[in-house]
Amino acid sequence: MSVHADIKRLTVPQIKAYKGQQKIVCLTAYTAPFARILDEFVDLILVGDSTAMVGYNMDNTLAITVEQMAAHAGAVVRSTHRALVVVDMPFSSFQESKEVAFRNAAYMLKTSGADAVKLEGGEFLAETTQFLSERGIPVLAHVGLMPQYFNTMGGFKAQGLQPEMAERIYRDAVAQEQAGAFAVVIEGSAEPLARRITEALKIPTIGIGASPDCDGQVLVTEDILNLSGPKIPKFAKQFVDVQSVIREGVQAYAEGVRGGTFPTLDNCFGVPKK
Repeated sequence: MSVHADIKRLTVPQIKAYKGQQKIVCLTAYTAPFARILDEFVDLILVGDSTAMVGYNMDNTLAITVEQMAAHAGAVVRSTHRALVVVDMPFSSFQESKEVAFRNAAYMLKTSGADAVKLEGGEFLAETTQFLSERGIPVLAHVGLMPQYFNTMGGFKAQGLQPEMAERIYRDAVAQEQAGAFAVVIEGSAEPLARRITEALKIPTIGIGASPDCDGQVLVTEDILNLSGPKIPKFAKQFVDVQSVIREGVQAYAEGVRGGTFPTLDNCFGVPKK
């Protein structure tokens, strides 16, 4: 019997029930090593399309594919036993039509074993969210700053700072709730707006550069570990410097190889025991 047989993965209804009860802890993961570590501490793991920038050093998230996202999600699912796993629907995989969205979402969930999908969009994609939800695909909505729309937004800029824009984002969140989303990510948005949305919705809000009053928080894991480069977003915080530890280990290995102290016979096979 598996040692993990008695550990049950969190479900979508359980995450929804966290609203007003406890904060939802969420981080991103794209690979098995990170997923194994995160699983002990978080409620939700997001296999974000941010892997395009973090994992592949792309300029934005637009080029990542459905197949790549499914592969990363599969690695995360196979390496976890507790956290709910949500996979991002990449750019162009859901905007064309609700039918195309269903085919791509179904492929990713069937291939990876993930529990739900996340899609960026508000009122204009409410019909798609409803179509997926009614057909057994849970949807985590994403409003506010939407990286897949950075071309039309004029870059990665804070949203909802003007009353008209704030009202549009508010309507986006409400429309997604009414369409059946089980929670909504609010990214890079004015704090009063995120607080207002959180108070209005019956489903959880998960903030990233939004408000402390959101029902949960999500960050890119590499940002909190100093593994994402010299600059991290204003809304992120480096909680520990893992990069320095890795550099120290790699330096020690390189010095061992060049100095002839590694490997030793203890690291070799077929060596007679003394």
